[in-house]
Amino acid sequence: MASNLFSPISLRSLELSNRVVVAPMCQYSAIDGTMTDWHLMHLGQFAVSGVGLVIVEATGVEAAGRITPGCTGLWSDENEAAMERVIRFFRDYGSAKIGIQLGHAGRKASVDLPWNGGAPLTAEKGAWQTVGPSAVAYGPGWHTPDQMNGQILQRVRDGFAQATKRAVRLDYDLVEIHSAHGYLLHQFLSPISNKRDDEYGGSLENRMRFPLEVFDVVRAEWPDDKPLGVRFSATDWVEGSGWDLETAIEYAAALKERGCDFVDISSGGNSPDQKIVVGPGYQTRFAAEIKRATGLPTMAVGRIIDPVQAETIVASGQADMVALARGMLYDPRWPWHAAEELRSQAAFPPQYQRTHPSLQGEPIPGNPPVVKQ
Repeated sequence: MASNLFSPISLRSLELSNRVVVAPMCQYSAIDGTMTDWHLMHLGQFAVSGVGLVIVEATGVEAAGRITPGCTGLWSDENEAAMERVIRFFRDYGSAKIGIQLGHAGRKASVDLPWNGGAPLTAEKGAWQTVGPSAVAYGPGWHTPDQMNGQILQRVRDGFAQATKRAVRLDYDLVEIHSAHGYLLHQFLSPISNKRDDEYGGSLENRMRFPLEVFDVVRAEWPDDKPLGVRFSATDWVEGSGWDLETAIEYAAALKERGCDFVDISSGGNSPDQKIVVGPGYQTRFAAEIKRATGLPTMAVGRIIDPVQAETIVASGQADMVALARGMLYDPRWPWHAAEELRSQAAFPPQYQRTHPSLQGEPIPGNPPVVKQ
């Protein structure tokens, strides 16, 4: 029986060879937003992994929008030039499609690298002023952001538009807007972080206004024939927070009206008071509900590690694609092994084809077996 996971899917003019996606994963290894050889290696390995799509890590649309000083950016010519080198390497040797996640960390910006503790930066360590929908810190000890006024709102909108223009020049196959995990656009959506009393706060319609404005400016710059999606948290995991699956469905419906091509469903990240029930595929039900309510193509993420589990998610209609992060870091050849288990096929680079189980025992080209006397 043919595998659903390893069947193709089309988003506008983009066709993916299968439904396995490498999720955006921060590497904290950039310099002033500029990619390094680490990114060449990190993304290059996934280009030949057999996945259908790789999405580049959350990329700040301005320097103040980075989570850490090591996060990638796309606001300067230097950022763009280094990224072009990585994309060229990716395409020269790989078969996967490549997209980018554009975002802004808002009040959760200006923190140290995770392996240095991940705490908010001090002035001595290069802290910068954070911004957010309201002057409300993420938690005790975190920077208090400046409430975004008209000028800052416009600056950030322009940052998304300019980063999108650079993504067009870089010829990315797809763009995903980051509206999850307690970063800026999620901060506008949730009453936990949005205490405004103007047209950007209060009602759900008002709280969605800025994230939808950002979507509109990106859609206006992004080619009509290429897909644009949004990753967002389906719930804050805080009882009575005001951001939950019901409001997330309304957000998805509004995005669909504006030309959104897919949604990538995650959860949490906006409050240290969150109480998350974690387990295999713990967020898949959110993707299933949003897909059922809106009809939008969905991507499921979160503790998807087993090939049969991934196949079941797609075959049962819970989601159209599955995105792996930690699972791909642990096993960059996950698609090869999954395809073998599901009796399907994933792309192999010709240099590695002799490792395929169906070819084991075959002679290595240029090194014929010795004939025994």
